[in-house]
Amino acid sequence: MTRATRPTDQQGRRVDARSERWREHRVQVRTEFIDAAFRALDALGPDVSMGDIAKEAGAAKPKLYRHFADKADLYNAIVDRVREVLWERMLGGVDLTNDTLSELIHRGVAEYVAEITSHPNVFRFILHSHFSQQARESERALETARQTARTAAELLSAMLSPGSVDVMGIELVNYSIFGAVASATDWWLGANVGASSPMELDRFVDYLTESISALAVAHSRFNGIAIDLTQPLSAAFTETAQD
Repeated sequence: MTRATRPTDQQGRRVDARSERWREHRVQVRTEFIDAAFRALDALGPDVSMGDIAKEAGAAKPKLYRHFADKADLYNAIVDRVREVLWERMLGGVDLTNDTLSELIHRGVAEYVAEITSHPNVFRFILHSHFSQQARESERALETARQTARTAAELLSAMLSPGSVDVMGIELVNYSIFGAVASATDWWLGANVGASSPMELDRFVDYLTESISALAVAHSRFNGIAIDLTQPLSAAFTETAQD
């Protein structure tokens, strides 16, 4: 009789089937709780509690804490979900080969603002979460921005000649843009609470587009890169001599 072969992972290590099923179950349950958090935030506002989220998920609060170490863990998971959704929306709405840089920025911003209007309380929660009282916890959204900024900087650096661009400098450009967008978003959402819109959606999209474009041109020039917004991404950046 031949013994059954145990499954292995990509590195050839044996995988315990029961442990793998449990891991997949935990991932599924965490995903369901994050989905419930979005629904609770949409319905109840940014001051939602862990109990509210557990109730929305149809589960007891102790079960929620079995899958999330603490409030900060759930907060981090919500931030990660928003980042993934934003990347998917923004990249799905553009043509990276043929669209001009100006079009890419505008369409990316439009998708970003569309996501804000779909889940305004989620963004309010991220910007002003009572879940994140400690400094190390409130840094999560900023750390996500830093990681995204560095990824974008490395992608841009790869498009230019090796060693010609200071990745840290371009990372600062991107991080500055993220900070400006977050501040504008905070204002727009805050001013829209219980009042008529201070700025129409299309105008807010145009405002963010102009702000991002201006910051990108100015900061990139400081780092020795000229940007032509009328060109496709592959031809929009030119290295310039720095004093």
